[in-house]
This record gives sequence, structure tokens and C-alpha cells, in this order.
Amino acid sequence: MTLETQTASLFLRRVSLRPGAKLTEGEFPGTLPFVPSFDLQFERPVTILIGENGSGKSTVIEAIADLSGLPVGGGGRNELADLRAPHSRSELAPFLRAAFQKKPKNGYFFRAEFQAHFATLLEERKADPDFLGDPYARYGGRSLHTRSHGEAFLSVLSSWMAPGLIVMDEPEAALSPQRQLSLLAQMVRLVRDGGAQFVIATHSPILMTYPGAALLSFDGGTLAPTRLEDTSHFQITKGILDSPGRYWKHLLTEDEPKG
Repeated sequence: MTLETQTASLFLRRVSLRPGAKLTEGEFPGTLPFVPSFDLQFERPVTILIGENGSGKSTVIEAIADLSGLPVGGGGRNELADLRAPHSRSELAPFLRAAFQKKPKNGYFFRAEFQAHFATLLEERKADPDFLGDPYARYGGRSLHTRSHGEAFLSVLSSWMAPGLIVMDEPEAALSPQRQLSLLAQMVRLVRDGGAQFVIATHSPILMTYPGAALLSFDGGTLAPTRLEDTSHFQITKGILDSPGRYWKHLLTEDEPKG
């Protein structure tokens, strides 16, 4: 069975607007243009949400985590309930409903921007005389603060990449291109084993290359299928790498003082 056709790992099958949901006009999340007709169906083990900053993809990824019983601040169901976060619940989730083919035993929500909070949480547990065991055991035996952001994040990824529902919000923020390839290799292994489903919000064209992934674009105010080659992320990245001089000529012209 190919990566493109494998569906045995699907847990979450649909997230849609709750019947009778009362969104307040002019107030978030009702201001997001795609919300009134929101209906997201999952047909492949890897779904990638794509959009410019402010398009709402991170809001949706938070809602998916919340509806799946994962902490909005990031982490697993049990270990990271106390992780610091700007808010403890998704603002969009109460207006949505989720349908599962089967409930996963395990799940994890990766948020690169809260990596430092997690590292501090582990240090607090190490200093807590009532905490049993070694909080660093599954993360290489030492504090995550002693490593670079990317190294620490990849260590957490490697430790928690297990069968189940794995939700990610812009994991490339902590990963070099080479490390992004390492992440893709881990994803391939888990999907081939038939035990993992990924839902990822990203700006990374590298992650978008996952074979057979469902790519969904938030650009234009609607949620619609797209191809890698049609995304602005791919086009701009390829364009500037193929012809940096042409792009810089345009950028420098824009930056020239007027008058």
C-alpha cells in the first residue's frame, strides 16, 4: 500500500461547524471568512493546512487539538496539562464538532514557540522532591535548555512521535531544512506502520512535499484543495532561489525613497 492511498491510520475524519452555532457578527472567530461554511474532511493520513499569516490556519489547528482532547498550549493529554499558554481553550472549538473513525489512544500537539516553556517545566519537575522518576529520561538525559532550540525541539519530536493523532503548528520554526527532512522520514515510518495521522499547519514547502498529503489552502477566504506548485510558498521560494537577482532588484526598487 502506498503513502498516497493508505487510510488505515485515520482517526479524525471530519471537523465541521456545529448545527445552530451562533457566531457573533464582527467578533472573532466569526470574523474569519471561512467559518460560516466550515467543513473539513480528512481522507488521507497527512493533511497540511496552508495560508498566509492571519489567514486562520493556526486558529483551526488549535481547535482540532482542543476537540481531540489535547492541550491548546501544546503537549500530550496527560503530561502537559499545566504547560503555560496564552489561553487554555480554543476560541473556535466551541462552534465546531469533530467526528472520529476511532479515538486514538495517544495524541500530541507540537508547538515550536512553547518549547522553552516545556524545557522549564521539565527543570521544575527535576527540582520537585515529590516528582517520581527522571523527567529528562526520554529526552537524552539532560535539560533541554542545554541544547539549541532546534535540537531540543527535535528531541521532543523524536520522543513523542508514536502511533496516534499528531497535530503540529508550524514545526519548521525550530527546524533547519535538514531537520525538516528528518521529520518527514519519521512521518513516513509512522504512516507506513498504519498507526499515525498528521494534521499540520505550515509555511514550509519542504513539509508540503510529503507524498500524497492533502494540501488545503486558506488563502482567498475559503478552505480549498491545492497543489504544491500552486502555493505562493512554493512559487516564491523557487523563484528567489532560481533568480535571486531578479527578486532583489524588485525589492530594492520598492525600498527606494519616493519624490
